Amino acid sequence: MNNNLKQRIHNMYLRDCVMAWADVILLWLAVGFVLISISSILDDPVIQWVMIISSALLVLFNTTSVWAMTHHYAEDKDFIYGLDIKHLDDNRAAKNDAKVNHRAASDARVN
Repeated sequence: MNNNLKQRIHNMYLRDCVMAWADVILLWLAVGFVLISISSILDDPVIQWVMIISSALLVLFNTTSVWAMTHHYAEDKDFIYGLDIKHLDDNRAAKNDAKVNHRAASDARVN
């Protein structure tokens, strides 16, 4: 595998990791905001604890799943992202070929 492909794979992997962890942070912030916002309207302490525990489980399971996903992607990133890059390059080449063929057909009509 050449260095350019390795660099492209690494960049795609890093971008996916950043976006996944940014989503986790946003989820934590959203759940925290909701808990703080509704805590003043919940009078029953049992319901408050149910909300706190269920919210904690939600963010815990989501955080754990993103951690597992990013580790799995790290293990198989050459296959996962190599295939993506191959398809992106093939689509880009097909698009460029279509443009060249379209220009050639347009030039032929003009002449």
